[in-house]
Amino acid sequence: MAQTQFYKPLESYTASLPGEFSQIDPERQEALRAIGDYIVEKRKADLPVQITVICTHNSRRSHMGQLWLQAAATYYEVPKVHTFSGGTEVTAFNPRAVAALERAGFKISKTNNASEPDNPLYETSLGQGLENYRLFSKKFSHPQNPQKDFAAIMVCSDADAACPIVPGADARFAIPYEDPKLFDGSPSETPQYDARARQIAREMFFVMEYAKNQIAVWQAGQK
Repeated sequence: MAQTQFYKPLESYTASLPGEFSQIDPERQEALRAIGDYIVEKRKADLPVQITVICTHNSRRSHMGQLWLQAAATYYEVPKVHTFSGGTEVTAFNPRAVAALERAGFKISKTNNASEPDNPLYETSLGQGLENYRLFSKKFSHPQNPQKDFAAIMVCSDADAACPIVPGADARFAIPYEDPKLFDGSPSETPQYDARARQIAREMFFVMEYAKNQIAVWQAGQK
């Protein structure tokens, strides 16, 4: 385990994630290791790792994926990892997803978006002294996102079907998650959002632990 600079609630939340990797079924682990292998190959070449997490609305799962993948890279000290998110259409970062991430320990503050009043900006921080991230709903091709030499991770089946080819991506992975939107307004809304956030966190940490270990093996062989 790396020494993190996470806020205390986030540090506490993430500390137990590695102990949950056995909850990920073998087929899913294989798909996650493929993402890890992409990261390893980029780092072997001393190239930055750019990953865009994509779902239809860039509202819930893709933002969770972006933040948890970045948090995992920080936790495992895998350098030069830059995560992004986008959709096939623009809506807004859903407040329920924001709240789930806040409960996990991220610090998130909402600000107005003058150009798109219905699509607020969310300044997001993992810890003191760590980089902040400005999150909002956008298409995956938005200028803020990489236009080439990036991996696309499809986290919903609709976006996976709608985008068989992601322009500019040098790799594409599909790891769909159930949409917590299905539970909006129900008594199980909060626990379902928390469960989805936890699942995505667990799997993004699995990816980065695998990548860190494979990079360490490769580095040992270079000596």
